[in-house]
Amino acid sequence: MTAAYRIRQGLRAVLAFSQPVEVSLAAEYLTPELLALFEQMRRGEQLHSLNVLRAVLEQGATPRDLAVAALLHDVGKSRYSLRTWQKTLAVLVRALSPAWFARWSEGDPAHVWMRPFVVYVQHPAWGANMIAAAGASETAVWLVAHHQDFAERWEHHPCAALLRRLQQADNSN
Repeated sequence: MTAAYRIRQGLRAVLAFSQPVEVSLAAEYLTPELLALFEQMRRGEQLHSLNVLRAVLEQGATPRDLAVAALLHDVGKSRYSLRTWQKTLAVLVRALSPAWFARWSEGDPAHVWMRPFVVYVQHPAWGANMIAAAGASETAVWLVAHHQDFAERWEHHPCAALLRRLQQADNSN
């Protein structure tokens, strides 16, 4: 991802307070239990997820499982509140010093300094557990759990094409 992309993403997060959240669009694809998880997300994450959903829908016929994953792929981040600067720090350290990033991402999320790194790495697993507990399908759970993996790792998995679609939409928003 480019620096310009990250700057745009940061500006959107800062300006999220001024943007309406189309909860009704999310409600078209989510059960009440899953919608409750969506509503726990920070406003900026909700807006991002709705943009990811729109991008997935523009790709063509969209199975409900993919729509659910688009809306809830980052729900694990709601476990710990992060500021925009913390998210930016994690991205920068990951790019500039992968060794430090790896070490700090294995830390305790209760520690404010380690939190952004741990959340960056662990949010897919946390999110998958959260949506599984709320009744999401196995496919949606798998997509959320693996949305940050290298797609090539899963090229022979039955959901590989859905994962690529989700990642393409996520990376463009």
